[in-house]
Order: sequence, then structure tokens, then C-alpha cells
Amino acid sequence: MKNSLPGQRLLDLPSMSRRRFVTGIAASGALLGVGLGSTWSLASAQNRIGPTILRGRQFELNVGYQPVNFTGKNRMATAVNGSVPAPILRWREGERVTLRVKNNLAEDSSIHWHGIILPTDMDGVPGLSFGGIKPGETFEYQFDINQSGTYWYHSHSGFQEPTGMYGAIIIDPKEPDPVSYDRDYVVMLSDWSDEKPQDIYAKLKKLSHYYNFRERTVGDVWSDIKDKGVAQTWNDRSMWNQMRMSETDISDVTAYTYTYLMNGVTPDEGWVGLFKRGEKVRLRFINGSSMTLFDVRIPGLKMTVVATDGQNIEPITIDEFRIGVAETYDVVVEPSDDSAYTVFAQSIDRTGFTRGTLTPDVSLSADVPKVDIAPVLAHRDMGMGMDHSMHGMVGMAGMEKMDHPQHDMSEMSGMDHSQHQMSGMKTMEHANHGGGSEILGKAGFGSTREITHSVSETGPHVDMRAESPQSGLSDPGIGLRDHMQSYGRKVLTYADIKNLYPTSDLREPTREIELHLTGNMSRYMWSMNGIKFSDADPLELKYGERVRITLVNDTMMSHPMHLHGMWSELETGDPKYIPRKHTVIVQPGSKISYLVSAEAIGRWAYHCHLVYHMPGMFREVRVS
Repeated sequence: MKNSLPGQRLLDLPSMSRRRFVTGIAASGALLGVGLGSTWSLASAQNRIGPTILRGRQFELNVGYQPVNFTGKNRMATAVNGSVPAPILRWREGERVTLRVKNNLAEDSSIHWHGIILPTDMDGVPGLSFGGIKPGETFEYQFDINQSGTYWYHSHSGFQEPTGMYGAIIIDPKEPDPVSYDRDYVVMLSDWSDEKPQDIYAKLKKLSHYYNFRERTVGDVWSDIKDKGVAQTWNDRSMWNQMRMSETDISDVTAYTYTYLMNGVTPDEGWVGLFKRGEKVRLRFINGSSMTLFDVRIPGLKMTVVATDGQNIEPITIDEFRIGVAETYDVVVEPSDDSAYTVFAQSIDRTGFTRGTLTPDVSLSADVPKVDIAPVLAHRDMGMGMDHSMHGMVGMAGMEKMDHPQHDMSEMSGMDHSQHQMSGMKTMEHANHGGGSEILGKAGFGSTREITHSVSETGPHVDMRAESPQSGLSDPGIGLRDHMQSYGRKVLTYADIKNLYPTSDLREPTREIELHLTGNMSRYMWSMNGIKFSDADPLELKYGERVRITLVNDTMMSHPMHLHGMWSELETGDPKYIPRKHTVIVQPGSKISYLVSAEAIGRWAYHCHLVYHMPGMFREVRVS
């Protein structure tokens, strides 16, 4: 194992190679189809099989700078043990693990163990869980493993995660695994840019659609007139123009700057996983990207989903699924012949893809499908019946001339929340509603409350409100809704997910917290209930209580929301088998509810996992 390169910052390097250079070849990993190799030679399949595996109870993790080359340009990444992605950590349920993390960077660092239930001081969020790991120092994480499944880890400091600091965690169950399989592969999806993340964020703050090159054209307008008529087309154009939005704004950051990776391998190279005919192959998909939601399919193979976010579910056979940032899905496939198959993951905006190959022979490959037609936002994605009265009322006429330098760039610190001030605006939030004699919907069935908007959601910092948000359970999401009709593909929805085991906490919620995901797309400002994190009070939970959280998306973007330290028990209509998740996608103009048992005392993070939304769309949750 080579040491990292302390003291170096993200910068251009002298030319080394056409492709990336990463240390850490593992012979054992090569045999399993999950080892990371040097990429000097593209002819060797060992160069395309992913990160190395570390097993045991004691781990030494070194965070440092590492030269990489994904695009033909040499750059510096933030790596763990010289590897991008970081090594796969393989633990066993019931054991106690110790992880000594040394920071060789020139700035503070941290590691968050995403989805792992552990003490708050081990959670790895600077400013909440601990003070961070100073340059040159070592922090020892130590905790018991009381769960099994597929999870991941990443930095929660600055913009270290988008520059490569993320890796997979696999926890083998103490009892016999209910899932039968012969081979086991991690499929880590991620996005890489040669641009510094600070520069990407600054561009978005100045021009939110900077990376969107699929704006509507005159030809599109004429097509709309032909399909909808002049009046409807005029009304649609007027609505979007008034809101200063575009129905093509599906992703903030696109393939214009991103290269999409699978296990750290570019689509040109292609990750490789071997199988033998008749084997059951378990694929553990993890979305470790910064900003990209992926739609995943394997043409020619059905996928049986057996777990989500590390938790076993009733198996369901599908053709395609959407995976939000930070989500995980385990699927089992059964190739019945000696053919090769393409593992295909296209970005939600259809600007790019990544891919791998399942094959019985490294010499065999499969056709790579074309990306699907790019989706376009519709009225349902904006919350049907929403109030547009606020749009264009606060200086919208001169927005193109607004003084962007006045934007609050203090959020440039990214995910390190140690400098945020917890005092400030004391505006009442929806979280304070729902007590007393209010009649709540039954556990497992979701909220029955009428949606309300607080005064804090009105102003130039909020450009949209969904007055009649749709349920996000049965909707596969924008770009996937017609796939059964158009392509014959069954797409997974949250409504399909059923826990394999009976619900452990059958109590009814005693109160409901309604949180609105808010923002101004044009000004690239993100918040919850119209209040950014630096001005927000913590959400207070009483230890032991059972509470419902209802999220309402008042924006045109999909938000993967992650609650640290506790399970989010998704209310899908079956109270006896409520699925548990750690990250939940809230689609545009939609709402979704889940139950939380406040059984973890401490200070916890709660945020959108899109890295450039996180500085504002963030809350502290206190359980006491």
C-alpha cells in the first residue's frame, strides 16, 4: 500500500497517462471480481474490477491526496488508502469494529458511516458529532455492529466526497442470510468532474442552469403547438417564463462536466464482473455520487430486488429502478446462458451514463444501449394547483441583472457544519405543529393532514409552492412513468417495497412534523420551510417517542433526504411490514411520510444528500 501525498491540493498535474493512476491492486479482490487495479493497461480485465476489500475488526484508513486521470486530464483526488473509490470494508454483524482514520490532508477531514446505527459521537459529522479530524491527526472510531446489509461511507467535511472520498460497507449477517446467491459484487455509482467542486458551486450560485444545455428551442415550441395547440403552448410558456424556470432543469450538474463511474471505472473502460452459467449473482448497488440520480437496468436480465438501504425486503422482480444519491439496492440476477450482459446506469437527465459488463468470459461483451429520451417536467412535477402568485413578484423583471456577488457564499464550506451558527431566526416551523388533540393518520398509511405553508416560505428565497402535492409512493418518477407502456420495463416504486420481517415498533405516532423542501432555483438558494440551516432552530425529539415526518417538496428538483442515527420507516400502506430506509427520494411537487422512533440520544444531521443543496437544506435533530 502506498502512502498518500500529504500537503498537496486539488490541482493540475504534469502528464502521466491517458487514464487514471490509482494504487492498491489486490490479488484476492481479483479472484472475487472486486479488486482495484492500476490502469496503466486497458487490456487487462484486472484493471476494471473495482476497489480492494478490507476485512476484519481492526482497520487503518489513511486519508490523503491521490493523482487520478478519468478523462485524459490529470487531477488530484481525495482518497482513502490511495484508492478512488475507497476500499470496500467487510464487517460481520455482532462484532465490534475499530477504525483508525489518519488525516494526511492540509485541511480537516471526517468519515460518516452512512446508514450505520451507532452512538452520536461516532457518526462523523463535524460540528454535531465531533470536532473533525485535524491535519496530521488520527481519530479512532469504535462501535458495535448490530445490523447487516449494504451501506457506504464518505467524508462529511467540505467538498471531499465529490473529489473521491467514498467507499462501500458490506456487513455479513450473524444468522444465515435469507438471500441465496453464489457471487457477490459491489456496484458503486458515482460522478467525477475535473472542475473543483468549489468552482462548480460558485457557477451554480451565479447561473443555476450553467450546466444545462437542453433548453427548449424554437423547434420544440412548434412541436408543442402541433401537439397542444397555440393556447395551451402559450399558457405553458408563460408559466415557465414567469417562474424563471425551465422544464428541462432535471439536474443541476450534468454530463457537461461529469464523467459517470462504476466502481471507479469510466464507461469507456467498463467495469467487469464474472459469473458462471446458472449462478445467482448478487449486485449491491450504491449511489455514491455527489449530484446524480441514476436509472439502472440490465438489458436481457430480470432483477430481483432483495434489499434496500441494507434492509431485507420481500423479493420483487423488476426491469429497472431509480437509485437516489446515498441510496442502496441489492438485486439478484440469474444468467441462464454464456452471454455477456451490460449493467447500464443512465443519469436522470439522460445526459450521460456509466456501464459495466457481467460476463462468463473477459473476452465477451454486450451492446451498450442508447440513453432514453430526456424527460421534461410537467405540471404534476410542480404540485398541481400550486399558487403561482408569488412568482415574479419580487424583482423578477430584473433578475437577469441581479447582483450575484451579493449571494451568500459562506455556504461554500460544503458539508463541514462546524462553523454554522445555531442562533438567529426563530421563525416557527411546521415541526411545532401536530401536538395535542390532533387526529393523526394511522401508522403505516402516511399523513392525512392538509398541507400548510408558513410565512417563512414566502419571499424571494422561495420561488415555488406545491399547494396540492402528489403522493411519491406509486410514482416511479420523471422519465420513468411510461416505461412499461413504451418499453415493456417494470420500474420499481416505493409502493412495491415490503419489509421481509414484521414491523418491530407497532406504536402509533404521537405527533407529526411537516417539513417543506424549499428553494429558489434561479438564485440557487436551498432551505427547509424557507429557512436555511444557519438560521434554523434544531428539530427537538423526545427520547422514545414515535413521530411521523412528512416531507413536502416545494421545488422542481428531486431531493434524497437522509436522517442520521435513526431509521426512516417508509409508510407504504402496510403497517405490518413497514420498510426501513436511511435515505428517501422526495420527487418534485410530491409528498412522502415516514415514521421515526427516537431511540438515539444526541445531535444528528438531517439533510438533502445532493452536495450543493446540503449547505442550506439541512437541519440538526436533537434527541433528548
